[in-house]
Amino acid sequence: MECPACGGPVTMEVGPNQPLSASVADALLAADENEKIAITRNCWACGWNEERSVSIDSIEITEGETHVVKRAVLLNEITDELSTIDSLATLKDVLAEVRRQRRLEPTTTETDRDTTGE
Repeated sequence: MECPACGGPVTMEVGPNQPLSASVADALLAADENEKIAITRNCWACGWNEERSVSIDSIEITEGETHVVKRAVLLNEITDELSTIDSLATLKDVLAEVRRQRRLEPTTTETDRDTTGE
């Protein structure tokens, strides 16, 4: 973003009670009802600044389909586990097992029904 007064670079700070690196989006997603978020923009070249605030009156959360959420969590867990494996042989074995399991599945569309094995 450019400064409206001089065209220089503008920094943005989100507060209160937010880390210095917090983005506006992160602050909004972490907010509670009746919370107020302040956004300050500063131009260090000419001294221009602006403060805005957002008041959270209500929060509506729409959750996704349960099986999609469970699948995403499992994929993250699998990725985390795989990233810690240093042995190339182990990774090859894991890949071979995954491919073997996929060949045994009746169809790929039925895997959406129960991704947790419950």
